[in-house]
Amino acid sequence: MDVDFSQLRTFAAVLDEGTFDGAAAVLRITPSAVSQRIKTLEQHVGQVLLRRTRPVSATPSGVVVMRLARQVARLEQDTSEELGFTADEHSYVTIPLVVNADSMSTWMLRALARMPVRHRALFELHREDEYHSTALLRDGTAMAAVTSVPEPVQGCTSEELGSMRYHAMASVDFAERWFPDGMSAEELQNAPMLTFDRKDDMQDRFLRKRTRRRITAPRNYVPGALEFVDAARLGLGWGMLPDPMLTDSTDLVNLAPDHPLDVPLHWQRWRLDSPVLDALTAAVRRTAREVLRQP
Repeated sequence: MDVDFSQLRTFAAVLDEGTFDGAAAVLRITPSAVSQRIKTLEQHVGQVLLRRTRPVSATPSGVVVMRLARQVARLEQDTSEELGFTADEHSYVTIPLVVNADSMSTWMLRALARMPVRHRALFELHREDEYHSTALLRDGTAMAAVTSVPEPVQGCTSEELGSMRYHAMASVDFAERWFPDGMSAEELQNAPMLTFDRKDDMQDRFLRKRTRRRITAPRNYVPGALEFVDAARLGLGWGMLPDPMLTDSTDLVNLAPDHPLDVPLHWQRWRLDSPVLDALTAAVRRTAREVLRQP
C-alpha cells in the first residue's frame, strides 16, 4: 500500500468524529481536503473503506486500516517523545482501553493511577463484558484490554493476570424468603436473579455448574457494578459478586459458600515496542497481583 501518515490520521479522525466536517475541524483543514485524502487512501488500498452513513462507519476493510492507523499514531507519538519533539509539557497522549465493569470498579483505576507522570497519559475507557472485549482490539478501537479470552487477537500479546472470584450473594431477607432450605433447582427457577446486561451470562454459568441444568429464572438487569451490589443488598435479586466488593458484606448472605466461580482475566495489548504501553502493562500487572487470585 502506498499511503502516508496524513491519510491515516484523516481516516481515523473521520471515524472518531463521525463526519467529514467533524474531522476537518479537528485537523484544521477543509472538508474537501478530508474528502480528497480519504478518496486517495481508498484508491491506494483498492477498496471502499468507509460507509457514508451518519455517523460514518468502517467497512470490513476499513476496520483493518483503522487498526493500522491507530498503531501508526501510537508509534508516531512514542518516536516524537523519544526524540524530544513533544509540543510542550502540557501535551498528553490518550490510550483507549477496554475493561470489564468489575475490574474497572475494583482495581483498574488504581493501576492507571500508577502510570509514571513522565508519560503524560490520558485514558479512554470502554466498558465491555470480559468475554466480548476482544472485538474492540480487532477493530482498532482499543490498544489493550482486560479480557477472559486467553487467545491473543492478531497483532496482540496475551498474558494471564489472575482470576476474579465471585460468590452467589443476596440480602438476608431475600435468602430467607426464597432459599429457606438452600439453593435448590426449584427455588432457583423462580427466585429473581440479577444480571448486568444481556451479554452477562455469569449467573447462568453458575446455575449450570450448580444444578447441571439449564434454568431460566426471572431477572433484573442492572448495568452498573456498584449498582449491582446495591441491588443485591436491597433484595432485588441474587447475583454473583466479586471478592473485592465484599469487604463490607454483613448485610449479605453467601448462598453457596462451597461453590465460588473463578473468572480468569488476561491482559491483551498491541504487539508494539511502545514505552507507554510497556509502562501501562507493568502497572496493570503489579496491581492485578495485589487484587486477583494468582494461578
